[in-house]
Amino acid sequence: MSAVDDHLAAARADLTRIDPLAANALRERGEAVFIDIRPVVNRLEEGEIPGSIPVERIHLEWRLDPAGDHRIPGFDADSTVIVLCNEGYASSFAARDIKALGLPHATDLIGGFRAWHAAGLPVRDGGTPAVP
Repeated sequence: MSAVDDHLAAARADLTRIDPLAANALRERGEAVFIDIRPVVNRLEEGEIPGSIPVERIHLEWRLDPAGDHRIPGFDADSTVIVLCNEGYASSFAARDIKALGLPHATDLIGGFRAWHAAGLPVRDGGTPAVP
């Protein structure tokens, strides 16, 4: 196993990852905040999950710190936050990092956006500007 595989396994060890069907059930009930860290080119080409919030990875910690002055509205420390990327690798690292900020229910989407899309779940046109 490579160093990055070890690092990924360690990041995932503390997450309760969620599959697309379970994540969609939370989305439909309004019980989770979806954070899309994919590059805009991927979001433009493939679409986005309805209601997801695009946040560039370089801004993630500032926008998801539940006690921070620069956080996005619509969540608090008790919220379920689901981070997604293309295939569910970078999102595991991102979810680990925001969980450490004080979001105990932070997790990531197993298989990422592409697994969501492959499951036939709702998708909207992409290209929503990321939260600055």
